[in-house]
Amino acid sequence: MSLPIRRRQLAAIALASVTVLATATACSDDSSGGSSESDGPVTLVVDVFGDQGFGYQDLYKQYEAEHKNVKIQERGKGLGLGDYNTRLTQQITAGSGAGDVVALEEGTIVQFYAQADKFVNLADHGANDLKGNFLPWKWEQGSTPDGKVLGLGTDVGSMALCYRTDLFKAAGLPTDREQVGALWPTWDKFIEAGQKFAAADKKHKFVDSATNFYNVVLMQVAGQGSGYTYYDKSNKMVIDQNPDVQAAYQLTTKMIGAGLSNNLQSFSNEWNAGFKNGTFATIACPAWMTGVIKGQAGDAAAGKWDIAKAPGAGGNWGGSFLGVPKSSKHQKEAAELAKFLTSAQGQIGAYKAVGNLPSNPQALTDPAVADSTNDYFSKAPVGKIFAAGATDLKPVYLGPKNNAVRTAVENTLRAVEQGKSADEQWQAALKNGAAAGK
Repeated sequence: MSLPIRRRQLAAIALASVTVLATATACSDDSSGGSSESDGPVTLVVDVFGDQGFGYQDLYKQYEAEHKNVKIQERGKGLGLGDYNTRLTQQITAGSGAGDVVALEEGTIVQFYAQADKFVNLADHGANDLKGNFLPWKWEQGSTPDGKVLGLGTDVGSMALCYRTDLFKAAGLPTDREQVGALWPTWDKFIEAGQKFAAADKKHKFVDSATNFYNVVLMQVAGQGSGYTYYDKSNKMVIDQNPDVQAAYQLTTKMIGAGLSNNLQSFSNEWNAGFKNGTFATIACPAWMTGVIKGQAGDAAAGKWDIAKAPGAGGNWGGSFLGVPKSSKHQKEAAELAKFLTSAQGQIGAYKAVGNLPSNPQALTDPAVADSTNDYFSKAPVGKIFAAGATDLKPVYLGPKNNAVRTAVENTLRAVEQGKSADEQWQAALKNGAAAGK
């Protein structure tokens, strides 16, 4: 699951608590290499992030029942990606404090390629035999250029659009998901639909935030175009040379200029309240976002949301991996747990729990995924909407400091939302993004 920076206050509390916990857990530094193969009691710490976590609770119980000597502790749920990644980077650099199994998000895994010597090469634990259990590009993302298996894939973020049927109906727009998808074959048509909505509804906004809009457009445009965003595949900074970045930025400022954005910072307290209060009508919706929406909007909004095809040619936003730091005292056991959680069975379990779409081809075609519907989203056929196109997703390369650059660019878009000149902020995006990526 791929999520942007989460609620700061909660993150700060969680960061403090896990820092204390890190000194007391079984994941401390082990200068002897740390691979335990005993049958004695083993406690494995799994580090995740995000308000909804990764949906592993039932899987932990199953694994513990089948491995009587293993106990699993999870930490990090509720912690934002930015704070999580800062903590993990410090722990990996220090060689202590990280979990036995750690989540690596798609936008940050590349930065750990340079520290691959501080991670267990999962190929040494039979991972290469599992290569066919992952979408080819997902396997490639989890492997270093010299072939070490740094992480095994969890989910992918196949793209759709989630929308409020009650707000669409009140604004005179169609509510049937097929008809809604037909409204916006392109992002320009999406903006036109938003203008019709805005003309009829002065109380609500069409889109939650400019930055969510920008990121999904960028990942789609880059997937169909250059294949990368701020860095090319040799890790050269190309923010000022990649036309895909400018195209996504211009579409976003056009959307802002039309008055369609609710001007919310994604995953902030205000954004969460926007779901509860129903202040916006649409949101860019990778598969993992369905769990976020349900968690934030609550039972009162059940049946008011639906899911339609995204404008353009699909796209991917989000997805993670599970790796094992060498600081783990139980590397063998941790590797086995990572393999279980990323197996077809594990990925189907996570999908059922929180909607994270599998990166395992067998799981994607399993009836539990492919034929699934979601009652919360008006019984939408989520298996067909998300899983059907997942095997055709085109990966986008994200460089070593992708998150820092993205944050710098997002800040300029928020300035446009506050009334700053779009042209001036584009120049600021180029300057600040390049500086953040050094």
